[in-house]
Amino acid sequence: MFNPRFLIVSLGNQAPYYDCLHSAGHFALASLQKVLGSQPPFTSERYGGKACLASTGPTYIMVQSPTQMNTSGPWVSKTWKEVLKSYQLLPSELSLVLVHDDLEEDLGRVRIRKWKASHRGHNGIKSVNSRLKPADFPGSPWSRISIGIGRPEARDQTSVSNYVLNKMTRHQKDVIDKQVGPRVSSCLHQLQEEWEEEYDKANPKL
Repeated sequence: MFNPRFLIVSLGNQAPYYDCLHSAGHFALASLQKVLGSQPPFTSERYGGKACLASTGPTYIMVQSPTQMNTSGPWVSKTWKEVLKSYQLLPSELSLVLVHDDLEEDLGRVRIRKWKASHRGHNGIKSVNSRLKPADFPGSPWSRISIGIGRPEARDQTSVSNYVLNKMTRHQKDVIDKQVGPRVSSCLHQLQEEWEEEYDKANPKL
């Protein structure tokens, strides 16, 4: 029977850039927690050797990465291995989902992306990919969920950097807070259904 736990990690930045669009993944998890009736509120916990905001429920272990975006990989890798060991789980019993911002999608649009899909220049995903390889954990289903943040009209590096690191407007925060959580929840349910179907095909009942 397919009944895994989910480690859901959001990528983003810490102060002074916590309230920026590059941290949309963190705000998406906060929004998700509100729509999941049984999910505990976020509190300070320790994962991967660092204090971080986390909501540890019976199915979803939701953790906001406490590192800066571009150096997320080592911490995500350590946390993944730590959760496997702490809960005495096989890789097939723990799913990994990265939640991150996406410049190429409109504000508030939420999409499932395959783990190996293009990083599209996202340095956080590059960092995680450099430290975690699906082949090292056979049987464990991994995926990404992207949160659209829109894109500035100017495409030069300085304009894009300023756009993702400037403090979010009230409108941007409202969109993520009120609209994104239910969409992320739907994506998680879709992933669970797909992974359950794949598991049943690989493990037919006798």
